[in-house]
Amino acid sequence: MPETDLSLLIDAARQSGDIAMRFFQKNPNVTDKPDGAGPVTEADLAVNNMLEETLGDARPDYGWLSEETEDSDARMSTERQFVVDPIDGTRAFIEGGKDWSHALAIVKDSQVVAAAVYLPVRDVMFAATLGGGATMNGVPIRASEVQVEGATVLGAKPNFDGRFWRGGVAPPIKRAFRSSLAYRLCLVGQGRFDGMMTLRPSWEWDIAAGALIATEAGARVTDQHDRPLQFNNIFPKVPGVLAAGPNLHANLAVLLEPQNANP
Repeated sequence: MPETDLSLLIDAARQSGDIAMRFFQKNPNVTDKPDGAGPVTEADLAVNNMLEETLGDARPDYGWLSEETEDSDARMSTERQFVVDPIDGTRAFIEGGKDWSHALAIVKDSQVVAAAVYLPVRDVMFAATLGGGATMNGVPIRASEVQVEGATVLGAKPNFDGRFWRGGVAPPIKRAFRSSLAYRLCLVGQGRFDGMMTLRPSWEWDIAAGALIATEAGARVTDQHDRPLQFNNIFPKVPGVLAAGPNLHANLAVLLEPQNANP
């Protein structure tokens, strides 16, 4: 029987973890990308090479979008596309933290249809298919139903500055932080945190996999302007992300200033 797209992603995510762990906490070579795009390690590149070869061999007709591969408009003419971040949370990886991940997704008609996010240090695998629900290590997960009062939302500190909220004051929510955007979205799907937000333009490879996992777990995931996320864009960025259970999401979307600068 042919391997399903989801099982292909899960297997590739585990292989990614095996490769990355060979470099983890062993002073991997680090270089800075041009134009302040952040660091990249030899582990990022090794994982990317494996993924491009393994996934490309398995699905040669799928397009390819990865943080560590120069983009090409060839993907725009394909029916499905791989959207991957070989290591999401590279800075955490360099620092020896636990909260970096491998984020792998497949997109069709601008929607994510299969996703896997794997945290090898924690040995935690999040996975989802469109319409098929979301799981963590094979067990179904569900997003929180908390509203604003008492909610804890994942995000960088500047997002909670009053200038981004109506009335100049952030709502009464607690803030937490994790390095990987993909992991933040998965934690919302798991219900460990009530929401996540970033008011900065976000690369598709950072959010595609986590967005499906959170959505299939019952969260609402949109851009910062409360519009549906679309993937495989010519320029692969979306204008921020807001993810939470439906009630909390609705409340936060109303409270955000409609015209806000990026923090």
